[in-house]
Amino acid sequence: MGAGGWHWNDAWIFVSTVIAERLERDRALHAALPVTGASLADVLAAADFLHHSIPSRTELEEALRRLAGAGLLTIDDDIVEVAPAGEQLWRTRPFSGLSSAVVTLQTQLNRAATPGESEWKLAEATYTAAVREYSHRLADGR
Repeated sequence: MGAGGWHWNDAWIFVSTVIAERLERDRALHAALPVTGASLADVLAAADFLHHSIPSRTELEEALRRLAGAGLLTIDDDIVEVAPAGEQLWRTRPFSGLSSAVVTLQTQLNRAATPGESEWKLAEATYTAAVREYSHRLADGR
């Protein structure tokens, strides 16, 4: 393991997914709802929080495919979850604040795993719906 080859966007999307999934887990637990993972709109919100921009459809699809192919994330339609191997990677990373989490994670990815390639595809309509949902949240102040 650890041949390198991970891009900054891969780490950005991984950290965004971790943040989004944890926020959704907290909301679900407080509302006594089942924990289902993070939606693509949740991941976009976390990505915007981290980097003050949202990934393009291509950036999001490529990163999610590489991360899922490496066994770090699972994707079911528009729901993304951190897989056990991803949880392990996150828990064993050198601690850093959110400002440096993406760079730290890119280094960890290059040491710990080789990028994979999953069959998952992000349809333009699905991406557009996620962007729209996130935009509505911003307009509502959520």
